[in-house]
Amino acid sequence: MLDVGIIGASGYTGVELARILAVHPEVRLTVATSRQYAGRKMAEVFPSLAKRLDVLCENLTVDELLPRADFFFAAVPHKTAMDIVPKLLAAGKKVVDLSADYRLHDQQVYEEWYQPHSSPEFLAEAVYGLPELYRDQIRTARLVANPGCYPTSVILALTPLLREDLIEPGTLVIDSKSGASGAGRSANVANLYCEVADSFRAYKVGGKHRHTPEIEQELSLAAGAPVRVTFTPHLLPISRGILSTSYATLTPRGAKADIFALYEAAYRDEPFVRVLAPGEQPATHNVRGSNCCDIAFAFDHRTGRIIVTSAIDNIGKGASGQAVQNMNLMQGFAEGTALMGPACFP
Repeated sequence: MLDVGIIGASGYTGVELARILAVHPEVRLTVATSRQYAGRKMAEVFPSLAKRLDVLCENLTVDELLPRADFFFAAVPHKTAMDIVPKLLAAGKKVVDLSADYRLHDQQVYEEWYQPHSSPEFLAEAVYGLPELYRDQIRTARLVANPGCYPTSVILALTPLLREDLIEPGTLVIDSKSGASGAGRSANVANLYCEVADSFRAYKVGGKHRHTPEIEQELSLAAGAPVRVTFTPHLLPISRGILSTSYATLTPRGAKADIFALYEAAYRDEPFVRVLAPGEQPATHNVRGSNCCDIAFAFDHRTGRIIVTSAIDNIGKGASGQAVQNMNLMQGFAEGTALMGPACFP
């Protein structure tokens, strides 16, 4: 039995990790940290966990954490993670970091979008935790950088096309729509019910969202050449879920290709990626509460463009579900352990 800890258990990703780990047969959640709820049981803070999990929220230093678990999920904001992760690694622990601190390989790019990096020596070592692309590297990693929610939905949707030179990278336009949980659990006027309900809006418009360089990094690797995208996120009046729509011009090769066969071949053996039949489209309610990514595409023959749509649960495949998938690989467990349940529909 693997002893596991959650650092930052009071946010949405933290409680989703706890929910999944509560039914994982190979692990035991032995410690969960929260400054806000220190001294209270997680099931008291989150009644959904009642009679399923008996863990106390604690406010602990890294040194106090070390003897409590062998594997840690860092579910804390960027900058906070980089102060914690090196100490965990130095003590021989394995880590899945859900922040952005180790996702970008280039220190300069990270610092342009975030802040100075205090442990850049780990950027080259950290494995980008998208199992469908980096499964073998994840298996042997001690530090996995769990991908962002928007990037997960976009990278899985576009990588097969870019790898085969079927779209013009310079024409990529991506818009993504996310439920309000993507903004986190902290109090914020913009996320109040009356601000979100019965409304729909874009934010961080004009290439300002911090997931942009992460998307560009991975799509560039897929294409074998630099890729720049126009990426615009939107806030949906739902609690959880992401729907991404990506537009690109087909190359001459792409115009002749069997795109459906390409996606089928790319994801046939992937337990969490579902390529929908021609004419079908993803919907957030079909992935809610699951670790799945649904992908579909259509052609605009008038403009010579392909439109690829993808749906994930931003807290599931976009965060905690994928984090557990990575842990399973790192520990040699069956990859789908505790993750194979269907979506919560309706």
